[in-house]
Order: sequence, then C-alpha cells, then structure tokens
Amino acid sequence: MPVVDATPAALDGFGKLVNDPGECSIEIVQWPATGTRPIDAGTGDEAGTIEGTFVSEWRGDILYGRNEAVSGNYILAYATEPEEARDDSANAPGEMLLWHANYHPDGGQLFFPLDHRPFYVPLALPGDDIAPEKFVCFRFDGQQGLYIHPNVWHEGVFALAGTQRFFDKQGAVHARVSVDFAREFSCLLEAPILKDV
Repeated sequence: MPVVDATPAALDGFGKLVNDPGECSIEIVQWPATGTRPIDAGTGDEAGTIEGTFVSEWRGDILYGRNEAVSGNYILAYATEPEEARDDSANAPGEMLLWHANYHPDGGQLFFPLDHRPFYVPLALPGDDIAPEKFVCFRFDGQQGLYIHPNVWHEGVFALAGTQRFFDKQGAVHARVSVDFAREFSCLLEAPILKDV
C-alpha cells in the first residue's frame, strides 16, 4: 500500500480529520428496503451510536485490536509472515501486513487518539468490487482523529509500536462487510512502519 500523510485533501471521499471528538457527528444510514415499498420516513435509522475505547497493541509480531464499544477482539496485522509471527518476539515491527478489512453500511466511525502518538489507518473508497490495489495507508501525527464515512473500507487503527488507545464512536448496529485478502486474492497488503512522523 502507498503510505500518505493524512490531510484534508488526501482524505476527501474517505472521511475527515477531527480536532474535537465532541464536535463530530456520526452519519447513520437508514436501513435499506428489501422490496418495492420504501422504509417509512423517520424510521430505520434510530439505533443511534455506541462508544468506547479502541486499543491497538503490538505483542511481538502481531498487532491486536480490541474495540470495547462493540466487544470486539481482532488480529489487525502482522510484522512478518503470519505463519512465522510470534507473540514473544523481541523485534520492533518494521512493517505491517494486513490480512483483512471491512466497512460499515449502517454508519460512520470516529477514531480519536487518546495517547496523541502517530498511527496508521488503511482505507479504500466504497464499492464491493474491492481489490488490494485500491487501498491507501494514511499516516496520522496523533494530534487529530479520523472520521470515516459509512461504506469506506478500513481495518481499525494501527499503532506504530507498543499500545495506543483511541476514543471510538460508531453506529450501534455495527453491520460489517468484510474482505479476506489471503483467501480472496492470495496476498497480504503491506506498508512500511515509518516512525518519524
């Protein structure tokens, strides 16, 4: 994946930079009609939002994610080939290998850094015709957060080293549509970890 600095222009279509999480509203998408009759006005978008802490933590060669808002636990990335990755490795991660991504059709998502350290977020524009080459890895300096529009492909937030915490706010329905790069494309998405942000 190309690694680019997160700027308002670079994030156009994906989302936006956020200075104050309290000032960021979350877009909620109305539940789709399954037949020819429309959803009644004012319904299908009433679940609201849910919030909590998202923790991104390197343990050896494996980057784990924990989303307390939705009680989710994930492997976000690897610093080496997955079959060689070890929790007890003493090597500092020099790259991240992404195996999975998803999007939320029900609403947007906000990640705001609580520790104010640099982080990465891989993103791709909406569309189920997803392919590895459509992903861009955005680099954040840790002073601003990221709001992701509904339907934008992503996979959590990526600490560059150690453990980082993020305030997370997202649609309460938490629907997910996923891609598994190893199974579908026989590859992993790779980005170098540049710590001099």
